[in-house]
Amino acid sequence: MAWSDHPERLFDEAAACVTARGVGRPDLAIILGSGLGPLADEIADPVVIPFADIPGFPVGAVSGHRKALVFGGLEGRKVLVYAGRSHAYEGGDAAVMKVPLGLLTRLGSPPLLATNAAGSVNLGMKPGDVVSISDHISLGGPNPLIGDSDERRFVPMADAYSPTLRARLRVAASSIGLALDEGVYMWWSGPSFETPAEIRLSQRVGADLVGMSTVPEVIMARRLGLMVAGLSIVTNYGTGMQVIAPNHMETKHVADTAAPRLKALVRAFVKEMAHA
Repeated sequence: MAWSDHPERLFDEAAACVTARGVGRPDLAIILGSGLGPLADEIADPVVIPFADIPGFPVGAVSGHRKALVFGGLEGRKVLVYAGRSHAYEGGDAAVMKVPLGLLTRLGSPPLLATNAAGSVNLGMKPGDVVSISDHISLGGPNPLIGDSDERRFVPMADAYSPTLRARLRVAASSIGLALDEGVYMWWSGPSFETPAEIRLSQRVGADLVGMSTVPEVIMARRLGLMVAGLSIVTNYGTGMQVIAPNHMETKHVADTAAPRLKALVRAFVKEMAHA
């Protein structure tokens, strides 16, 4: 979806749809990545709206993604959960999450927590670990702001992942006894997994993690003025780092296994946000 396709009108239409069905102003928005959907089932008094019912929302077609918006209570706060996301590789559009994120500007611009399943290119970050994203590298895909004619397209990215939110994630992790590393996430467009040479390149340019999502969303969110934090569940080592090559079923399986740790951290983070 090009930026020229009337984004403000689409944001308004999406907001009118969800507010009419009971969505209010959230304290935090959360994007759930592959295998992480069960957190949506823990939302109290949920309002559940399929993406297909919301104007301008992409439906997406990746297994492990529920494809619904869920609004309700978590740890005494109101949260808006994107149970699934659409990826740039599904239709070649890096701006595919423009309307879902633009909706947040009509709901009070809450902070955004983006989660994903990622491969590790750092032997110190092993499958099953949860990692806070400190920065990202984007060399393998188009910028989602291409086509935006507004001067706000020149988005500063020095603190794309909010230092304030990252500090609260560390406090939250400490409160539940969870070791939480920080790492640099490198976006490769997918849907094919990275080659061994691309993994070696990722290591040499300073990445710790690789994946096929999140970066376009973060750039878009920063363009829209949202504070952002990111969390990755490590599901595998990069191609060439093990005898067995990574695959999507492995990604989903390890994400499912590690999901309880991520859920505990998100709950602790929401609680920490309430005390801030």
